[in-house]
Amino acid sequence: MTPERLNELFSIEQQRDYIAMMQRRGGLTRQRAEYFVRLWAYLLLKQREETDGHLPRSLDHLSAPKGLVACTHREAADLFYSNKERGSDRAAGMMIDRLAALGLLDKRYDGQTLSLQIRSLPELEIQEAETPIQLIADSFNPRTDAISVANLYARSYAELVRDGEAMAKIARALRTWASCYPVGMRVLRRADNLNVVAASILFPVASESEAYFFQSPSKSFYLTTDAQVDPIQMAPLGDETCTSIYIRAWIIDPSYMNGATLYQLLEDTKQALVRMQADYPGICNLYSLILHPMYEELRRVLGFERICQDSQRSYTWIYLALDRFLQIDTKKALANLRMKDGAS
Repeated sequence: MTPERLNELFSIEQQRDYIAMMQRRGGLTRQRAEYFVRLWAYLLLKQREETDGHLPRSLDHLSAPKGLVACTHREAADLFYSNKERGSDRAAGMMIDRLAALGLLDKRYDGQTLSLQIRSLPELEIQEAETPIQLIADSFNPRTDAISVANLYARSYAELVRDGEAMAKIARALRTWASCYPVGMRVLRRADNLNVVAASILFPVASESEAYFFQSPSKSFYLTTDAQVDPIQMAPLGDETCTSIYIRAWIIDPSYMNGATLYQLLEDTKQALVRMQADYPGICNLYSLILHPMYEELRRVLGFERICQDSQRSYTWIYLALDRFLQIDTKKALANLRMKDGAS
């Protein structure tokens, strides 16, 4: 097996499908998703050749290779940069390190040979059809849900959440917010085991913090930084000067990312916002962040406007009037959603 034969045995169309699924899974740019999918398919084909004595005619789908497979930086460079100006072996090695840091693969070097192992990704591998799981909308429970939501957040924004301390900080913040104002903290959980599969965090913003929505998004990062004080402060209950809601999280487990789940979470978000109007009668603005390209398409169909983009990264503040959001025909909007090419 050589890198040059990959497109012959695992077509570009199949690769694109898996790249799109990897992007929906979260935490990957399109380029990194492409590199990972090509590496995954190559290692699987290489192992098949070693175990069967010959290559298959083609790959119908991807599954995790069993154990470690040898792969040099030169092979990786040929895979990653085959249709581009050739990158160096060193650049390919650095990309492998990034993919390992994102939890997608393990690597071992014995002094002579580099070996890689793709970690199991059950949500991307073919499984037997199961009875559809019923999801129920519920209030966030700080005693039982903080770790689950923090983990969901970390998986969605893997590039920002780099260590266990960040995970612990997210869980602490969630509990703190819930003790101050729980109405805006909602989850979707499985009806059978009550595990959280989606979450929305609607945060009433103190008027003195609103200026951050018109500055570079990275200036207001809190959960994923070493900052001790949250730049965006919560408005006291009943504050009539509060006009803005910050959607601090709106995330769905990639395994449950479909039209029905999107509809259920959007409708529950609307209902939560209506309840919040009773506590904050002046709210009229919705702000959020686009941190992952998967949610850019959702922004488009819901009508959120881009208002300020980070100077160095692709993060963007987005805005929509609350009244407009509440008037959206959710089913009609989602009918225009293109998920295949798919907030801090």
